Amino acid sequence: MNVIKTIGIKKTYNPDSVPVHALNGVDLEIEEGEFTAIVGPSGSGKTTLLNIIGGLDHPTEGYVEVNGTDISTLSDNRLIEFRKQHIGFVFQSYNLIPVLTAKENVEFVMLLQNRPAAEREQRTQELLQAVGLADKIDKRPSQLSGGQQQRVAVARALAPKPKFILADEPTANLDSKSTANLLDIMARLNREEKITFVFSTHDQRVIDRASRVITLVDGKIDSDQRVQGSKDPGSQKS
Repeated sequence: MNVIKTIGIKKTYNPDSVPVHALNGVDLEIEEGEFTAIVGPSGSGKTTLLNIIGGLDHPTEGYVEVNGTDISTLSDNRLIEFRKQHIGFVFQSYNLIPVLTAKENVEFVMLLQNRPAAEREQRTQELLQAVGLADKIDKRPSQLSGGQQQRVAVARALAPKPKFILADEPTANLDSKSTANLLDIMARLNREEKITFVFSTHDQRVIDRASRVITLVDGKIDSDQRVQGSKDPGSQKS
């Protein structure tokens, strides 16, 4: 089952002055439960593609389907609602709200969804336990290490029970130990809960864990490989 499908995606910035062609016709299908890395040199279009898939940016041409919905035709308000219900994001810079605790950061999207208090409480406890931060529930971001902040960000992304997680360079600011811990958590969630992960990354440690590696060059897919020998057996696909 496809959770993501793009057809003929093009993205041009500054079309009226000096145009920059970030994407040049991307056709892509991501199936449920995949653990996919999108790689390529700087300027190849990785982050642009992730932003368009996630509804944070609009294509110049083409369209994007998420769970069968063409999100490129949605109004801004409907797109915001759609993202809240279906898509989780993990960013390089964590993007936690500094005045909120770990618990409050994870709860935040569920508050926007008007989830009942008891459900929010239970879900938050479960997720912080799952990412190994049950003892940090009342800590603010400034009281957490970079790796711990990114794990809170993963828990927050998972809170609304999205169909998939988009992670833009999630390990860029982490040391080796924190990266390994984070990838272990993501791989376990992929394996046990069938959560789909799509990464934009330069990090070979992420690429080594992926079951599919898509390489972008000059805004086009240069190669698309399903990796049978990834270093995380739990995320392999037959």
